[in-house]
Amino acid sequence: MRRLLPVFLLSILLSACATKPVLQVPQQLFDDHAFAPPQRQLGAEQIFALTPAMRLYAQRIVFRKGGAEARRALFDALYKRDGLQLEYDSAITRTAAEAFEARHGNCLSLVIMTAALAEEMGVPVVLQTVAGENAWSRSGSLYFNSGHVNLALGRLSRRDPGWYGPDDYLLIDFMPPIQGKEARATPIDKATVVAMFMNNRAAEALAQGDIDEAYWWSRNAILAAPALPHPYNTLAIVYRRHGDPARAETALRHVLRADPDSPIILANLAQLLAEGGRPAEAAAIKARLARLQPYPPFHFLELGQKAMLAGDYVTARRLFERELQRDPDYHETHRALAAAAFELGDLNAAQMHLRRALAGSTTAGQQGLYTAKLDKLRAYGEAVTRH
Repeated sequence: MRRLLPVFLLSILLSACATKPVLQVPQQLFDDHAFAPPQRQLGAEQIFALTPAMRLYAQRIVFRKGGAEARRALFDALYKRDGLQLEYDSAITRTAAEAFEARHGNCLSLVIMTAALAEEMGVPVVLQTVAGENAWSRSGSLYFNSGHVNLALGRLSRRDPGWYGPDDYLLIDFMPPIQGKEARATPIDKATVVAMFMNNRAAEALAQGDIDEAYWWSRNAILAAPALPHPYNTLAIVYRRHGDPARAETALRHVLRADPDSPIILANLAQLLAEGGRPAEAAAIKARLARLQPYPPFHFLELGQKAMLAGDYVTARRLFERELQRDPDYHETHRALAAAAFELGDLNAAQMHLRRALAGSTTAGQQGLYTAKLDKLRAYGEAVTRH
């Protein structure tokens, strides 16, 4: 990587429980005429819509185990091998119907699918954001900060029919917290989940270079839940890439009024001001950002990659290990450590880090890549042993 800082940062999914509410949508934030009409936009009904197959599936569960036991039957279907056999996949954000058909999805997609099934079964649902350190990932020049959602399935209280207490809910979490770490959950409404879905789709469109679709997804996410900060940030990135820095700045400064210490927003604003020929303002924001976040995401990973290019594999390995302190499970860091270990002749360490990269991968493409690399490394090790 040539830059230590990303071009722009995307905050996708959520971390809403850790941010302050945003003010009302500013006037003249949108510029619909500057973008091509949307090819496909979805509303709440379409995002949560059930297919006939899903309705039949829900009816079978209710018929087999109705009443309070329906939630347990749904829970078992989600987690047991003889049930839906769901797999985590962060490649795209799916609707409830798409996730059910594919049996794949990220945590938001699977939560939406589960909520839709539960509603069809008459099982009460509480949608939640989960507090904690968000995970960073990247695709080209875009950096993604992903939060987490889960949900709880309820049942009627035996003590007081019509009332639900904390003991009457069954937690569904497709990425449970690390053992020993407590996770604080905050209830959110359906509109917020819809906005998160739309913001994800906007981020995915940006990663594919589709600026027009990214605009409509982020615009509609803001309208769905004006208090959610992340779509404003995404819209700012859209405007910046579309050549409208004034509107990009409006969106970023709007979010900063509600959350003045957001590293993501500050980094994006500093980049925007620097590109706009306002170095003094950019420097002031960068200085403030440095106090809040001395080392940006992937700082040591990128330094290590530079060391690899220079042939300094010992230094590269040390820097990659430093990056693991930020996120011990990120697949790209383990892939880099595997490469450094291979160059240093440590085949055991290289295999170990590739296995951890495979375990930390979140898409079918990544899993295929690391499986192939592991196979090649094993074959190489066997050939070396024979000789």
